[in-house]
Amino acid sequence: MAEPVRVRRLTDQEGQKLQQIVRRGSTNSVRYWRAMMLLASAGGNRVPVIAQLMQADEDTVRDVIHAFNEKGLACLDPRWAGGRPRQLSDDDEDFVIATATTRPVKLGQPFTRWSLRKLVAYLHKVHGRVIRIGREALRCLLARRGVTFQRTKTWKESPDPERKTKLDRIEHVLERFPDRVFAFDEFGPLGIRPTAGSGWADQGHSGRLPATYHRTHGVRYFHGCYSVGHDRLWGVNPRKKGAENTLAALKSLRAARPDGAPIYVILDNLSAHKGADIRRWAKKHKVELCFTPTYASCANPIEAHFGPLRQFTIANSHHPNHTVQTRTLHAYLRWHNANARHHDVLAAERKERARIRSEKGIRWGGRPALAA
Repeated sequence: MAEPVRVRRLTDQEGQKLQQIVRRGSTNSVRYWRAMMLLASAGGNRVPVIAQLMQADEDTVRDVIHAFNEKGLACLDPRWAGGRPRQLSDDDEDFVIATATTRPVKLGQPFTRWSLRKLVAYLHKVHGRVIRIGREALRCLLARRGVTFQRTKTWKESPDPERKTKLDRIEHVLERFPDRVFAFDEFGPLGIRPTAGSGWADQGHSGRLPATYHRTHGVRYFHGCYSVGHDRLWGVNPRKKGAENTLAALKSLRAARPDGAPIYVILDNLSAHKGADIRRWAKKHKVELCFTPTYASCANPIEAHFGPLRQFTIANSHHPNHTVQTRTLHAYLRWHNANARHHDVLAAERKERARIRSEKGIRWGGRPALAA
């Protein structure tokens, strides 16, 4: 009796590569399904079982196993040649693309997205036309037409009834009084754990960070302040958010401009930012709080600096404790301030904005400039 067809013993490298393809999901479906077949065979499954699992022909499974036994992982990328004549017209292809990019629910199907198998089954049953196409031909057609499998994205629209008024005020103070505009915000929580990131390395030899499972250091939050006119950034790392920390940050902003002239602070609508004590203090010390609209914190100038701050201090890091983490953050802040944009550049930008305002006499959108 002939020996059952099965893959040879996998090397550690081959096994890890096949697991990586199967776990992460390859963008190439041929590689994915072939890796599944090989792993199933390595796990002791017979060819009929694998064929039933993969919904494939038994001869196909045997061919893949034989190819792997002969040339290893190179069998995952077959070199197709030849092929039968074209079966679909240009109009048929347009119909397939239109169907693939239409939500199945709109076509009376009980699911939220298409898989290749479901789409092929639907196309075979379309009334009024004959669409004869297989899964692999469908995959190639979609790739050729630029239709890819993508993650659905969401967005939030601001429900703030004062959205336009708030944005107008923020734009006004940024244009008219950049030397007296500050921004405040916080991010976190910041835990003590290895954080994945990116960096330069030899191909296939990326850096490694150890994994940890116990969090015994608690968390911190970074409260950051930014001077728009001087391009200076500073902040602290308290244990929690709160009105007390917000007030301390506002006092540091007032101290940065001790001449008694009004200053403008851009911040979001967090409840800890607009308590009664904060509003009383701000009114007393000539500090105008310019709140961003709900779900529109992108209008805060400090947000553009939080991305690099996290990428160059938190990502790709393994800080042993919060003290070291805080020192790293503050070292970056000192570097940022030492390499801030030259004041001549900032002055030139302000001069150009003033020239545009004087020429137009109105703000963007045709609305008159607001009073200071």
